[in-house]
Amino acid sequence: MNSANNIKTAAASSQPEAFDPHSGSFIERLVFNQRRLVLVFCLIISIGLGWQASQLGLNASFEKMIPTGHPFITNFLANRSSLAGLGNSLRVAVGVKQGTIYDQQYLQTLQQINDELYLLPGVDRPYLKSLWTPSTRWIAVTEEGMDGGTVIPGNFDGSAASLEQVRLNVQRSGEIGQLVSANFRSSIVYVPLLDKDPRTGEPLDYGQLSRQLEQIRTRYQSDNIEIHITGFAKIVGDLIEGMQQVLVFFVLAVAIATAVLFAYTRCLRSSLLVMGCSLIGVLWQLGMLQLFGFDLNPYSILVPFLVFAIGISHGAQKMNGVMRDIGSGMAPYVATRNTFRRLFRTGIAALITDAFGFAVLLVIDIGVIRELAIAASLGVAVLIISNLVLLPVLLSYIGVTPKAAARSVEHDCVGAGDDGSDREIHQVLPGRLWKFFALFTERKWALTALTVAAGLAVFGSVVGSRLQIGDLEPGAPELRADSRYNLDTAFMADNYAASSDIFVVMVKTAVDSCTHYSVLSKVRELTGQLERLPGVESTNSMARLSRYAMVGYNEGNFKWLELIPNNAALGAVQARAPRELFNADCSLLSVYVYLKDHKAATLNSVVEVAQTFAADNSDDEARFMLAAGNSGIEAATNIVVKKAMNQMMYMVYGAVIILCWITFRTWRGVVAAVLPLMLTSVMCQALMVKLGIGVKVAILPVIALGVGIGVDYALYVLSVLLMGLRFGMTVTQAYQLALRQTGRIVMLTGATLAVGVATWVFSPILFQADMGILLAFMFLFNMLGALILLPALAHFLFGSTVLAPPVSSSAPGQKHNSHDPDGLKSQPLTEENSHA
Repeated sequence: MNSANNIKTAAASSQPEAFDPHSGSFIERLVFNQRRLVLVFCLIISIGLGWQASQLGLNASFEKMIPTGHPFITNFLANRSSLAGLGNSLRVAVGVKQGTIYDQQYLQTLQQINDELYLLPGVDRPYLKSLWTPSTRWIAVTEEGMDGGTVIPGNFDGSAASLEQVRLNVQRSGEIGQLVSANFRSSIVYVPLLDKDPRTGEPLDYGQLSRQLEQIRTRYQSDNIEIHITGFAKIVGDLIEGMQQVLVFFVLAVAIATAVLFAYTRCLRSSLLVMGCSLIGVLWQLGMLQLFGFDLNPYSILVPFLVFAIGISHGAQKMNGVMRDIGSGMAPYVATRNTFRRLFRTGIAALITDAFGFAVLLVIDIGVIRELAIAASLGVAVLIISNLVLLPVLLSYIGVTPKAAARSVEHDCVGAGDDGSDREIHQVLPGRLWKFFALFTERKWALTALTVAAGLAVFGSVVGSRLQIGDLEPGAPELRADSRYNLDTAFMADNYAASSDIFVVMVKTAVDSCTHYSVLSKVRELTGQLERLPGVESTNSMARLSRYAMVGYNEGNFKWLELIPNNAALGAVQARAPRELFNADCSLLSVYVYLKDHKAATLNSVVEVAQTFAADNSDDEARFMLAAGNSGIEAATNIVVKKAMNQMMYMVYGAVIILCWITFRTWRGVVAAVLPLMLTSVMCQALMVKLGIGVKVAILPVIALGVGIGVDYALYVLSVLLMGLRFGMTVTQAYQLALRQTGRIVMLTGATLAVGVATWVFSPILFQADMGILLAFMFLFNMLGALILLPALAHFLFGSTVLAPPVSSSAPGQKHNSHDPDGLKSQPLTEENSHA
């Protein structure tokens, strides 16, 4: 079939009074024949969900940020009541810049800070520990036998004698390197936390807790007193504080997108409509989150921007289609219905694909990721109304400026020459850039593009194979290295032998059996193996304490530094042992492993040794279970993330392949759409390796979401390209048509959104900066894949393939014919020809 004859087909009527309102699909008639009801409905929904969105809070839950279904976490939660605050805790170091802690003023300040921390909401008070708590005791061997007491005695009065007594008690307490620094210039208040405020029963408000901690820091920090705070709750608090700055970046992204869209269209009204409808989608999504009882947390804060980005992508396509139809002579109402018919099925397919991409995150057994998946899916759902329905209805009333409509088609011609010459075809593509993209449908350029893509795939696969799971740097990787929190973490590491990175192995025994020789000897063997690992600083356990107790019981003679195979003698240690080493009925031991850091390699080595030992030595008398402590929880999280990553990618690509097949009904179309996405995923992993970014809870969603958003570009370009092929066009002609109708908007939105998220690199939250880099890369790479690699694949996949033409050759609703500069606006994607 000659392409010129196809291009000169009839179009829908340019006048609304000549348009048949009963034509089109049921959805089209439902939307456009009841436009006022649609507007009233959307207004009511906006008011209701807008009010709900105003009540949305920012918070995080400790249990929602850990994989509660993993065996490590199951063991931890099952024994949590017997563990001395090993899950969620704070360490507050109070130091002096001059002198030592053996100073009356310092100890009074420490006491006041201790008391204020004790009264904070959510503190697990029985396990709070400092030099001032009764649980901090000293033990010594005297001529009369074992002696001991509280480190700071009840008769402390601040005199020189009492200060000397405190100094002596500290030396005998075994807390040097634990609660007291080796240089005696600081000490720690250990503050275990509950996940819920016992007064209200509500989840602990980490934002408020962080603000209260900062108030304490401000109140007591002076010229000679410095305060350092570390712990999960403080990380989350700092993230929540940083989240407030995210709003600035969101506003900046909206401003950039609006400016670029206006520069492209020169139509303020339509640009504002696209922005407004996308923001309405974000508003509805936030309102629904509040309605369903969710909060925004540090990890789901990117979802509103992703919803906005998807909304801009789809809204700009609708606006561009309407603008071009009006430029070809149609009335706004007719142009909007025509664009709705042509792009609605493609938009629905793209949004459903996005929703599947988000929904696969539900397989990850971490609460915040599942909430992110739900939030993103809700956002995609509301975009079907706000951008595929509300925006076209508003455009049917408001339209676009005549000057902008004329500009959109000023370079178009009625069609190609009858001889199908490239000279006349290229006239419809103004600018060198668009002519450059069109070259990739030619064999030489297509082969070059595929060769380069293959080389990039090999390079990306080799580099990406070194991608690691978990944190690659010490400190809190969510925050920048020079943040106050990471400086506090560095202070702790420099001054305390007991690291804040704690891995705990639990040993379950029968009641009153935790100090039996057969149990403690295995514990000693385990700690010996762990201490030989390069990432382990030290260990602490009942076995270690019992060995030193034997020395004390025998006049301090270190020849007795050994476990004695006598259960009665070992059991006597219970009376003086700290409660964090065993529970009340002596049925659970806690084996502490203090790590140099929480890097993935360190955690992997400890888990491997501990799991192997547990498998070989667990029996009816003693069962070794992993794991508690912040590092134990992080190790479980890394295991879940590693397993979920491949599973998630298989599922998201499976969903994309199925939906592309449903949309295009040809395996060639599926290959052309999916291969560019796969290349982007491979290159993204290589980029993460080069930037030193490990796969973590915060980054994992970006990998899946990039695929979901990227497929939108391929669907819009490929749908028009296939439609052109079905009308008998060559691949080059069909691709040039796709560039005019949807390709330019793909490039516009891809570049604009990449610039918008690139501003995140200035965020104080490091993982948000990482997200910005990765998303910007994926936006750009997916855009280039749709504009370069897709047509190159199409040249080889469709170059000699004849596709079945549409069944119908006239548009529903058509009363008479008119010229169509795109040649295919007269053949919108309706039920009759939607296979394109």
